[in-house]
Amino acid sequence: MFMGEYAHNIDVKGRLIMPAKFREQLGDHFVVTRGLDKCLFVYPMHEWEKVTMKLQALPMTKKDARAFSRFFLSGALECELDKQGRINLPQNLLTYSLIEKETTVVGVSNRIEIWAKSEWEAFFAGAEESFSEIAEQMTDFNL
Repeated sequence: MFMGEYAHNIDVKGRLIMPAKFREQLGDHFVVTRGLDKCLFVYPMHEWEKVTMKLQALPMTKKDARAFSRFFLSGALECELDKQGRINLPQNLLTYSLIEKETTVVGVSNRIEIWAKSEWEAFFAGAEESFSEIAEQMTDFNL
């Protein structure tokens, strides 16, 4: 399980150090793709396989299903860590996520999210204000 929040910077070549606590769980190869809320999602291969199976099960006759699959899969990139524990993020993913230098890397159960620091702070501030309301709605999911 991925959890925690870590601050890291992107270098001039687009490389990001993954938190040491996440590296072993990621394995040799993993996938980075566009996430929701302007962040990037990072999945270990076994989790990515589950996600793609669910996407393949979507009805391709539905416009929203096709659009979501295109959005999610067209941004996907198989990655591996270099010897320093870094990943190289391509410009299209950096542009999508508004990442320039400062990032926040967040563990979210079965995936990692990579946020531009300013976007994470804005998201967190908004979510923090309504956390009690969100928590009440989670009772529908037995949390």
